[in-house]
Amino acid sequence: MPRSHEKGPRRIGTDTSKTRAALLDAVEKLMLEEGYASVSSRRVAAKAGLKPQLVYYYFRTMDDLFLAVFRRRAEQGLKRQTLAMASAQPLWALWDLSRDPRGTALTMEFIALANHRKAIRAEIASAAERFRAEQLEGLKAVLGRYGISAEQCPPVVFAVLLSSISRFLVIERVTLGMSTGHEETVTFVEDYLSRLEGERRLTSMRAMRVK
Repeated sequence: MPRSHEKGPRRIGTDTSKTRAALLDAVEKLMLEEGYASVSSRRVAAKAGLKPQLVYYYFRTMDDLFLAVFRRRAEQGLKRQTLAMASAQPLWALWDLSRDPRGTALTMEFIALANHRKAIRAEIASAAERFRAEQLEGLKAVLGRYGISAEQCPPVVFAVLLSSISRFLVIERVTLGMSTGHEETVTFVEDYLSRLEGERRLTSMRAMRVK
């Protein structure tokens, strides 16, 4: 992938433009289909069905484009988490949210990209801290409501375990094609969630969509 190119200040492309959104969508598709290294201004434009010049009409550098894609995805994730914590079954909703294979795959691509781009790494760290902080605030209330004290299970530990287990299973399945122990692990976690919140109902994240 070529280095970011300076093309002068961004001109008049607006953040709400359909063309800008199409470019962000194209980057996501390329990252998911072929990996972050496949992303170039020409390939993004081709994927979006647009002229290459439009990439630099909306984004001064390729780093700016990557950051815009990540920020959009991060905001969507925060909105989905807010919906999850406000649902009738917040733990089920968080579990379903963290098991989204598309979201996990895209996150892994951004983490790989961050190894080469300091700006991306800083953005991911900032977003992750914000995501975790809001999650912990919600979990403190939820676990307390279910009679689970911080001594029995600290909310931060619950958050890390829930997200780590679910995402690791996605990574193994999608990246390695591995599934040994997955069914048993999912059953174990979901049996525990059922004891706390009852069987999963339509208020879980599977019934929630954020655009």
